[in-house]
Amino acid sequence: MNEIIKQKLTLLPDQPGCYLMKDRQGTIIYVGKAKVLKNRVRSYFTGSHDGKTLRLVNEIEDFEYIVTSSNIEALLLELNLIKKYDPKYNIMLKDDKTYPFIKLTAERHPKLIITRKVKKDKGKYFGPYPNVGAANETKKLLDRIYPLRKCSTLPDRVCLYYHLGQCLAPCVNEVAEKTYKEMTDEITRFLNGGYKEIKKELTDRMNAAAEELDFERAKEYRDKIIHIETIMEKQKITMTDFTDRDVFGYSVDKGWMCVQVFFVRQGKLIERDVSMFPSYNEPEEEMLTFLGQFYQKTNHIKPKEVLIQDEVDQNLAEQLLEVKVVKPQRGQKKDLVKMAIKNAKIALNEKFSLIEKDEERTIKAVENLGQYLGIYTPHRIEAFDNSNIQGTDPVSAMIVFTDGKPNKREYRKYKIKTVQGPDDYESMREVTRRRYSRALKEDLPLPDLIIIDGGKTHVEAVKDVLENELGLDIPIAGLAKDEKHRTSQLLYGDPLEIIPLGRNSQEFYLLQRIQDEVHRFAITFHRQVRGKNAFQSLLDDIPGVGEKRKKLLLKHFGSVKRMKEASLEDFTSLSIPVNVAEELIKKLQSD
Repeated sequence: MNEIIKQKLTLLPDQPGCYLMKDRQGTIIYVGKAKVLKNRVRSYFTGSHDGKTLRLVNEIEDFEYIVTSSNIEALLLELNLIKKYDPKYNIMLKDDKTYPFIKLTAERHPKLIITRKVKKDKGKYFGPYPNVGAANETKKLLDRIYPLRKCSTLPDRVCLYYHLGQCLAPCVNEVAEKTYKEMTDEITRFLNGGYKEIKKELTDRMNAAAEELDFERAKEYRDKIIHIETIMEKQKITMTDFTDRDVFGYSVDKGWMCVQVFFVRQGKLIERDVSMFPSYNEPEEEMLTFLGQFYQKTNHIKPKEVLIQDEVDQNLAEQLLEVKVVKPQRGQKKDLVKMAIKNAKIALNEKFSLIEKDEERTIKAVENLGQYLGIYTPHRIEAFDNSNIQGTDPVSAMIVFTDGKPNKREYRKYKIKTVQGPDDYESMREVTRRRYSRALKEDLPLPDLIIIDGGKTHVEAVKDVLENELGLDIPIAGLAKDEKHRTSQLLYGDPLEIIPLGRNSQEFYLLQRIQDEVHRFAITFHRQVRGKNAFQSLLDDIPGVGEKRKKLLLKHFGSVKRMKEASLEDFTSLSIPVNVAEELIKKLQSD
């Protein structure tokens, strides 16, 4: 614990609020809330912790706090701060799911569609369905029973659906508004849980048609009834009041938390959602944060009722979600919550072995690598590699590994601008100068370790730029390859020396993955640049082909091969004059 933290801990108030933990670069890595700030924040720096919390604490170099007037205000502020800063140690629903709905459009000729966006357009939305398969099955059933139009725009003749009896063909027939209203009312009743009544009505119509000896019509009704039974009654009804509910249950073990959400729609348990994440707070506090994020970060519409387990604060959850929240004590609702908790425990146990293996090859490998090098744990590693052929089309690439995993959003490509000929060392100097000059100007996050794909001279070149030109003190290591172009040695120190790593260690495998990835990224970029330049150079001396037409041809054809296969009409269709197109074809054939 540093002096800044020691002094701030003595000033913490006995009030509710939020706290923001920062690493040594000033980046916010965790946001939490507390009923009593003094007690909660001090707890991080006293006593023993599990592995997950210890890892967080080891990174904390400073913190801030914001006092609020109540616990619910602190909870809402925490959610907003997490959304704003996206701290790496907080619960985040990374997949950002959007759930499908069945929509009955409000058009003159209405239709049923599946959509993931709810708009204020007078249409009726039913759902959400936690998977698109359930929505599709229900829509197909309704399509068979109710012959609404299926096309986006009305054609000038009838389609196959008309011949199948699944469309009234408004394209050629006049359909009364009354007919549509009857169908849409039935569809609305059906999707709101009244499919049993509709099934009974269809049964009555089938019997009446049979008595009138209209067996073909009776067969149609019978088929519709079978479809309803197949699709809608294959699930066991869990509740009898047809209320839409979400059921939450959680389990905590070894610093991890699993939350299972059961979706109950029209009295049926139709799907579940599973989330698993590291836990740093009290479970009931983490659960409240999860509840807020679950509805904030997805397209999931809140149901009429939410069921939670006893440990969670019911009043806070109700204020947060603004829906009815229930902690059931008996009966079917209690059984549903128990089932969610049981499933959370099972999922947590099943995942532990996989988590341990993943941690061994990622974050633990990073921690061990830091110990070998005698530096802070290199949570952020940036690696560089060059690529060229005899000095032509020289490029460089940078990749980022965060906690032992590739962070592809942070990858960067560089075209070498100032270096002439095949000079790897000067190319490396240029690209690192450009990268870290910009990082300083724009206050971008700096790496904990830089890895250069190269030997001693490459590392010394980069070190000279960072230390003597930019005044940066960032650890730099080199990765040398053997005669078979495989990762061979890790070079580090002043003077540089070989760091002994076991060939079968996770740290060595991590370095292999980094070197392979940066090499792949650089080679791929070089091929793209080389192909584009070769394509454009072919067009350089053709009269009438300037920069705009080069870009047009590149965008349309994509390769010289496709251009050679093109006809005169293919070129003239792009508004290229005939004489220019003929010159192009002539040049391509002689190339």
